Amino acid sequence: MALIGLEPDKLRALAADLGPTACWREADVRDGTALRSAIDDCAEIMGGVDFLVANAGVAAYGTVRQMDEASFDRVLDINLNGVFRTLKHTTPHLERTRGHVLVIASALSFMPLAGLASYGASKAGVEMLTLAYRQEVAHLGITVGVVHPSWIDTDLVRGAEADLPSFQGMREKLPYPGNVTTSVDEAAAAIVEGLARRRARVYVPRAVSVANWAKGAVNSPLTWRWARRFAAQLVPTLEREVEALGRHDQLTPGADKKPSATTPVAIRRQT
Repeated sequence: MALIGLEPDKLRALAADLGPTACWREADVRDGTALRSAIDDCAEIMGGVDFLVANAGVAAYGTVRQMDEASFDRVLDINLNGVFRTLKHTTPHLERTRGHVLVIASALSFMPLAGLASYGASKAGVEMLTLAYRQEVAHLGITVGVVHPSWIDTDLVRGAEADLPSFQGMREKLPYPGNVTTSVDEAAAAIVEGLARRRARVYVPRAVSVANWAKGAVNSPLTWRWARRFAAQLVPTLEREVEALGRHDQLTPGADKKPSATTPVAIRRQT
């Protein structure tokens, strides 16, 4: 297995835990040249790539009228453009092995939520990018799936709760499964099963699938009255908290400067 991402100390420690056959490279998904070099290096070390998990993701705070342009651009560049770069530079290796790809999108790919416009826009884009890519590489023997998690117990969710007191309250008021948090272990198990079975869709928890199939109703006039009331209660408090926080970019809990992000790429040979 190979890990590619930021935070080299964590990557080194995780690779050590995975055993002597694991490797890692530091690269930012915003830097296509560095990312391609890291992917090629790992593919050479492993002798090829059978599976890819594209998992880069960050969030930013604030509503559309409140957020600064740089923060919005950063979320789109990492979450959406980063997936594009990852897929582009891994495709030659996947073609050789007829491999399988899982791209991490979100339940917010099809469920808009006030205060998370940049994140939701990026994840909706990720879903469409992945579905188009699936069509483009099918003749190469590459299979492609999309993962739609709801809230996962990661730094991203914990950081938002620490920074914005209204965030946890907002989640608790959402209908199921929007009001539950899934453990990282459960999410990882679902992703591993999705790789092994070469699934086209993975939902975490599985109830998220209902929201996908019913997204026409979720985004229809039938639910608008509820959504409008919900947002009217949430947005003023959220905007005040973001204003008091004094920043829009999310930081890793306990850190002063480093943005929160998940490991962007995991690639491996089949065993």
